[in-house]
Amino acid sequence: MLSDDLKYQALLSKDQTQDGAFYAAVTTTGIFCRSICTARKPKRENVLFYTTIQEALAAGFRPCKICRPMESVGKIPSEMEALIREVESNPQFRIKEWQLRERGMDPNTLRRWFLKNYHMTFQAFCRMQRINAAFGAIKEGERVLDAAMESGYDSLSGFNRAFEKTMGTTPRESKSKQQDILLYKRFDTPIGPMITIAGSKGICLLEFGDRRMLETEFIDLQKRLNAVILPGVNSFIEQVMMELDEYFNGKRCEFTVPLHTPGTEFQNLVWNTLMSVPFGETVSYQALAKQINNPKAVRAVGRANGMNRIAILIPCHRVIGRDGELTGYGGGIWRKEWLITHEAKVGEVETI
Repeated sequence: MLSDDLKYQALLSKDQTQDGAFYAAVTTTGIFCRSICTARKPKRENVLFYTTIQEALAAGFRPCKICRPMESVGKIPSEMEALIREVESNPQFRIKEWQLRERGMDPNTLRRWFLKNYHMTFQAFCRMQRINAAFGAIKEGERVLDAAMESGYDSLSGFNRAFEKTMGTTPRESKSKQQDILLYKRFDTPIGPMITIAGSKGICLLEFGDRRMLETEFIDLQKRLNAVILPGVNSFIEQVMMELDEYFNGKRCEFTVPLHTPGTEFQNLVWNTLMSVPFGETVSYQALAKQINNPKAVRAVGRANGMNRIAILIPCHRVIGRDGELTGYGGGIWRKEWLITHEAKVGEVETI
């Protein structure tokens, strides 16, 4: 929603909040960059702005070698994605630093990337995968010792320490506790990385990876559902990733993955009403309040909209101001505009 002059100011200041919102092409060099590029800044008259990478490429510009705009914002590097899949498929997975180097990977780079994107080291990520597998086995009645050995631990005392540190309880105590596990997965989309969380009832969170409230939402979900959040994948996560891929490719207008939305009765009323807003259309807060037969609850509707933890599937991006202006969105106004424009285009094709 920025003017070209404001985009230029964002380029000069390397504005992180606009990363992925636009691409700046320099006519004198034939190169296009992200807003955060550290290269020397060109004069205003030599810069053109594009909304997508495809537009910049179609205009004949080459990607910058410094900021690498061809890599989507926060995209998981291919070698790390392969490593994550390997860990997820094998709870006993372990790897030494020298083995990482043999694969052409720098252990320090791997550690920094995991700390930035998962808020833990790679080794902690692997350990939590093992604890996740063991917790499931114990809950199904398996002996603690057997669960420890199957998860790759060669010492029961080491397993007990790791388990209690992660779960806040001992393996034996976990058998009787009603505590549950919520699994979370980070994945790429055309408008930046997303994080989804699912429990035994369905998807309970789907947010953009750079959302500021994300950590608070994690803590709130753990308290509400008496659960521990660990990295992992279940059938709901696999389904939502598949459906979102179809959505972004213009092949899906409705979602069928089950949702689990802990909240107040009023919040769930608003969220359910949001899901009835037709694909490709928008609605105002006032209209939404009327739909729930409470026309004076405009502000309360706005608050419930802001508390929605499940982006896109519960389409809070379709809510706009009464005057047609795009109002605040947790994922950023530029993403809201992208989603509305995307759905309008796909909706036109469906109609034809």
